[in-house]
Amino acid sequence: MSPALDDLLDLLDLEQIEQNIFRGSSRSAVVPRVFGGQVAAQALVAAGRTVPADRTAHSLHSYFLRMGDPGAPIVYTVDRIRDGRSFTTRRVVAVQHGQPIFHLSASFQTYEEGLEHQAEMPAAPDPETLPTAAELLPRYADRFVDGRVVDRFLEARAAVDLRYVDEPPYGTVGRPREPRSQVWFRTVGKLADDPLLHVCLATYVSDMTLLDSVLLAHGRGGWAVGDVVGASLDHAMWFHRPFRADEWLLYDQESPSASGGRGLGQARIHTQDGRLAITVIQEGVVRVPR
Repeated sequence: MSPALDDLLDLLDLEQIEQNIFRGSSRSAVVPRVFGGQVAAQALVAAGRTVPADRTAHSLHSYFLRMGDPGAPIVYTVDRIRDGRSFTTRRVVAVQHGQPIFHLSASFQTYEEGLEHQAEMPAAPDPETLPTAAELLPRYADRFVDGRVVDRFLEARAAVDLRYVDEPPYGTVGRPREPRSQVWFRTVGKLADDPLLHVCLATYVSDMTLLDSVLLAHGRGGWAVGDVVGASLDHAMWFHRPFRADEWLLYDQESPSASGGRGLGQARIHTQDGRLAITVIQEGVVRVPR
């Protein structure tokens, strides 16, 4: 296991300070605020620690309320909404400086047999044939407004091997494309056999690239290029089938709409052998600087 993955696992290993109350810290992010995927993953950890071990997460719905301060701890308070025979529901509020910064509702279910069908996995090249972040990002260093962006990207994503199938938004600035993006990802190292851990790590990664497809539709490169400003507004995920975050997952993303200073991204995550594991939807602020 890589040191970066060790650090990320430590980040997700929240301190319990009271029944239903947990405390987490933050790590360096590409932008000077708490990374949305981090707070979502930590909130899911907090919820999951109050749920019986035989119940796995099947959905989450969340709102980003305020910008998080990376220099301050985050306190997660869990409300045990319901414990039913098959389903368990939890609500989590993340607080900093006395104010809520994030709200999550999550549902967990015991395993049961049922009807089965799924959308087919889209075509995608073998992830091993694609460039790593360390190989890809330096190609575009001259397009970023800050020369330190490449190093900050690589540091913030060091625990995850994330590979673009096509050029990222900052690679095709000024050339609108189909609003669709694909990336393969997996953790840099093996993980324990804990379903909650794999779900939380997928949640962490899911906030990294989902709004790329919005940018592609308009030939925008993103905040690092300086042609848009933005932030996540809400985030929802449905976990359909078991998966491992330390094995390759295809994140197939598209944007059906952008309007009113907001952009919508939706995606499906498939395992490498073709099983539909996760559906993700996120809306974010996407504004052109004036």
